[in-house]
Amino acid sequence: MSKSIYSHIGDQWKSPSKEHKALQKNRLFHYRREDATVKVERPTRIDRARALGYKAKQGYIIARTRIRRGGMHKHAITSGRRAKRTGIAKITMRKSLQLIAEERTAKKYPNLEILNSYWVAEDG
Repeated sequence: MSKSIYSHIGDQWKSPSKEHKALQKNRLFHYRREDATVKVERPTRIDRARALGYKAKQGYIIARTRIRRGGMHKHAITSGRRAKRTGIAKITMRKSLQLIAEERTAKKYPNLEILNSYWVAEDG
């Protein structure tokens, strides 16, 4: 049985060609200069969006959300106390980065419901 077009698109994301890598790098350049949460016209990864339930019809909105990478960032405490109690090192959130992105998008668009989300790109 032959593969569908969405399978071929998914394979392209798993092992990108030189042209795809250049396109992705160019996209990242533009994503960094946009707002953290942006409404977009159509999905960046149509194969993944359709696998998660997206349909190209009225009522479906696509939003792209940018979040920081790495562990939780806490400000250093400047007042005096024992160094052990500063609580900066080795702190991890109990939320995944995907959940954080979904929560921020839901906060920006309160009248909409989040159906699903997927990874688009990362750098840095």
